[in-house]
Amino acid sequence: MNIDEKRMVQFLALGLQIPSDHPDRKRYYSLNFRQKEFNSADVAEITLMSPGDILVLYTDGVYDGSDQQRREVLEIIVRESHRQSAKDICNALLDEAVKQDQRLRENGDEALIDDKTVFIIKKF
Repeated sequence: MNIDEKRMVQFLALGLQIPSDHPDRKRYYSLNFRQKEFNSADVAEITLMSPGDILVLYTDGVYDGSDQQRREVLEIIVRESHRQSAKDICNALLDEAVKQDQRLRENGDEALIDDKTVFIIKKF
């Protein structure tokens, strides 16, 4: 299916912000606008990940953002397993999410159970 280009949005590289005077700035949801125009040199200077960094992406079935205590549990898991492989960190987070599902079932909150996906990128 062809999609009209007016219905498409292309976002900036991770770490960049659109300047406040950019004509398409209303098409982006950025909390802070850059103070100057950006160019290709800005992209080249960004270090997205340094050795030892771990990027954790997950769906709301793992954490939906509503419970600070739950977030702290997941952060502890990442902190305690940061020396393990990305696969092992991923499995540890998924195991905790499955345990949370069991607690929800026991409390009669099965409607809150959602699918789970965890994606880990770890730079050595």
